[in-house]
Amino acid sequence: MRDDITLLAIESSCDETSAAIIKNGKILNNIVASQLIHENYGGVVPELASRAHQQDIVRVVNEALTEAGVSATDLQAIAFTRGPGLLGSLLVGTSFAKAMALGLNIPLIEVNHMQAHVLAHFIDDPKPSFPFLCLTVSGGHTQLVIVKSPLEMEVVGETADDAVGEAFDKAAKMLGLGYPGGPKIDKLAAQGNPDAFPFPLSEMPELKFSFSGIKTSLLYFIRDKGEDFVKENMADICASYQSTLIKMLINKLKKAAKIHKIKEIAIAGGVSANKGLRKALEAEAEKQRWKIFIPDFQYCTDNAGMIAMAAHFQFTAGNFVDQSVSPMPRMRM
Repeated sequence: MRDDITLLAIESSCDETSAAIIKNGKILNNIVASQLIHENYGGVVPELASRAHQQDIVRVVNEALTEAGVSATDLQAIAFTRGPGLLGSLLVGTSFAKAMALGLNIPLIEVNHMQAHVLAHFIDDPKPSFPFLCLTVSGGHTQLVIVKSPLEMEVVGETADDAVGEAFDKAAKMLGLGYPGGPKIDKLAAQGNPDAFPFPLSEMPELKFSFSGIKTSLLYFIRDKGEDFVKENMADICASYQSTLIKMLINKLKKAAKIHKIKEIAIAGGVSANKGLRKALEAEAEKQRWKIFIPDFQYCTDNAGMIAMAAHFQFTAGNFVDQSVSPMPRMRM
């Protein structure tokens, strides 16, 4: 292992163009360019996302290097998100990383986006001890992961259909709240009564999740109650809907912790920024005597800081890829 490890990390899996510098395991910065254009369409448009990455990536990488006071010649390797994600978006980040690494004659490090979400917990203190159980919740994934080491993770439960992030975004679209839906529902939920309206809890075998039923239930609820009723009771509807989603997540998390006898619990992914979920996890942790770990808000959504942290572990293990590497949109953990 080298005494001085300085890496550039690039994240471009969806609609955030991000770059970060990590030196000797410490994140120096985390530059993120968000794509606001998708708000006009109620969701991410893949073609527009990849074009925006092309427009932003040079500026974002340059800003990360400049702000950190790091020259390109100081880098020991370049890391990039290989997957999972949108093919066009991944292709921009992968191609840029390959070209830059080739020009500098330094190694490439591929990073699994979902593993990086988990490893975001090692950016700041306190850090979890191994093994720990991580509930990873995002727009594309809902997973229960046993983390045995930075390089060894086992998925023990996941969704059978939509991810919980999709359940938030699609509900927001039905309610006319726009995109991204999760933060908007979370904000309104804080003003409402979570027990105002009953929505069904999906019961799935073992540690599987399902969120298609509650979305259908909300659709019928809106249709039956009518537009005026929905507008007048928006906060209570959001609170009730969010509360039901959170109950499903916490119930499976409790079950997994009991089965695997783990008391160190973490959450990761974009939905881990949800204030309702954080509050519910803290309450459950008190009951179950869990030691919980919740990442800083900036490391919950897609960002290069978490890619950099994952890359640091890969670098120290000597895990590199060559120039033949290509994106993997359906990359498994």
